[in-house]
Amino acid sequence: MRIYLINLARRPDRLAGMLRQAAPLGLNLERVEALDAAGEEPRALDRWFEEGGPLGEIPKGDKACLLSHRQAWRLFLESGDSHAAFLEDDVRLSKSAPALLLANSNWLPPDAGVMKLEHYGPPGQRVLLEGIRPLVLEPRQKALAQIEDFRIGRMLSRHTGAAAYILSRSSAELLMAENLFDLPVDHLLFNPNNSRLFRRLRPWQLLPAIARQEQDAASDIEGTRVGLRILSGAYVRRELVRFGYDLRLVPQQLIALLGGAKFVAVTTAS
Repeated sequence: MRIYLINLARRPDRLAGMLRQAAPLGLNLERVEALDAAGEEPRALDRWFEEGGPLGEIPKGDKACLLSHRQAWRLFLESGDSHAAFLEDDVRLSKSAPALLLANSNWLPPDAGVMKLEHYGPPGQRVLLEGIRPLVLEPRQKALAQIEDFRIGRMLSRHTGAAAYILSRSSAELLMAENLFDLPVDHLLFNPNNSRLFRRLRPWQLLPAIARQEQDAASDIEGTRVGLRILSGAYVRRELVRFGYDLRLVPQQLIALLGGAKFVAVTTAS
């Protein structure tokens, strides 16, 4: 499986760090040059985004980030492969990552348009999953894994972060068909509260995750978000709208819980 690494030209330090991680794991990373929000003309970014959206204004850095992922999706589709993995350059991979990333796509459920490989958020981040089942690995994969068992489950609640995931070809085609985006890339892929594509993408979660975004690293796009987080009337309205979207999904989640879905704590494999 090809692994596309999204990396800014002005961050060779991050590229070097990812290559140092990948080498002992036997992983080959194909670098995709990220769009730099600091250098892009606002109009070049804005033409891909709706003026408003479920989460309000999208910061310039998040727009550049989504379009960087889109560059990687395009390269994937040009390759002719059925599946590909996508990494951001501040992710930390577990020693078990080769068990899945060096394998073909046979371990992925046929209906999984996206497989989230990442644990994002606080320790023990809980995600509502249905259809949880053990992941059946081939002998070679088991030999590479550093843990006893993997499980997978279909995502029914928000678990953002887009630092490590696998896309099927059909999902990449669906994403590339979009002419206007209304969410940052992680909400587009992994937030059922707001993403109109969530059901069609059919994201699944890997348990435990094999990747975690480095928590201590300063984000290159964080500075573009600061102005939107200042306490103001606009900020309060935006947060109330977000809360309304969260509440709207509660009845569906309660039905799923009655049908056997479970809130599961996501951890990261060693």
